[in-house]
Amino acid sequence: MGGWTEDTARYVCQRPKPVMKRKKFACVVGARPNFMKMAPLMEALRPFSEEVSVQLIHTGQHYDERLSGLLFRQLALPQPNLYLGVGSGSHAQQTARVMMAFEEYCLEEKPDLVLLVGDVNSTLACCLVAAKLLIPVAHVEAGLRSRDRTMPEEINRIVVDALADILFTTCREADENLIREGIPKEKIHFVGNVMIDSLRKFLPQATPPSVLSRLEDPGQFGVVTLHRPANVDDPTTLRALVGSFMEVSANLPLIFPCHPRTHQRLREFGFEVDDSLSEDGSRLGESRVWMVPSLGYLEFIYLLDKAKVVLTDSGGIQEEVTVLGTPCLTLRENTERPITLDGGINTLVGRDPAVIREAMERVLSNGPVQPRVPEKWDGGSSTEIAQILVNWVRNGPN
Repeated sequence: MGGWTEDTARYVCQRPKPVMKRKKFACVVGARPNFMKMAPLMEALRPFSEEVSVQLIHTGQHYDERLSGLLFRQLALPQPNLYLGVGSGSHAQQTARVMMAFEEYCLEEKPDLVLLVGDVNSTLACCLVAAKLLIPVAHVEAGLRSRDRTMPEEINRIVVDALADILFTTCREADENLIREGIPKEKIHFVGNVMIDSLRKFLPQATPPSVLSRLEDPGQFGVVTLHRPANVDDPTTLRALVGSFMEVSANLPLIFPCHPRTHQRLREFGFEVDDSLSEDGSRLGESRVWMVPSLGYLEFIYLLDKAKVVLTDSGGIQEEVTVLGTPCLTLRENTERPITLDGGINTLVGRDPAVIREAMERVLSNGPVQPRVPEKWDGGSSTEIAQILVNWVRNGPN
């Protein structure tokens, strides 16, 4: 087909525009924190469905049959297109099983991009598979560094960032970390924190868990989470930490949503804990530490928002409480999220019971703190990421 144009009086060939084939994104989740990060990303990509086909791949690195459906419903996540079911095991076993299963998926489905979040073994495994198959990788939460290579997650971060083609960062310091490691600036995009996208969206729907009805004053409590191998796999360390929790609970009841790994270790090391945990809570010994199973997202963010203090070894929780303004005592010697240490909301206290007791007394005497919102932690990070990825689709990898 062709025609004459009036302005140039010459014949112009009018070829039909080529129909662009939809690009296929493989969005990988493996552990609970990944769900909160992937949910807003998948929602942000939905308006571009004519250009991008999104598939959710659940590796099954962490899987709780009771909790999984609840989390998917609360976060409005679609059911996974593929569940790999790799389960637990050593780091090598888990990583190898994910790689074998994910490679089979990639060879069959041929995704155009693998979208990864966080720093768990599933993230590393799928990144290695994609890189060797020459499939582009986008890494959300790139550039975080604790500079502690005894942490398995630190190894995962370094390797994934070295192989990724598109790197999305939560803070300016993460950009600087990547540049120092030789990552080209054009690969790095400072977009803010997708974890906070979920927090801001769902906080108005937060629901009080039933365990609060067991407290004399449901408005006076702290929260404990504990799951890192360095804290729970050594009996001496775990006993010291739990002893600290039991001691400080005399002044403030503590709600302890107990990670399955931690629950297993407590039983192995001789603590008086029930074989199974109820959402109504059971006391740890004679203390005012109330143990519950892992909670739904809406119940858990209610606790984080209303707590007087949070004691944790989690990275994501450090970010959430920074925005909520809940004082946090991080049970580690370092953090890959140093931005949370600014403003006095988060404090590294390590594992020394005396330091933990002193920090608790200080927090309770100081009272509330002002929330501090880092740059771009405003709820719009996933939208920005989606637009960058769609531009990548439209314009090509270069």
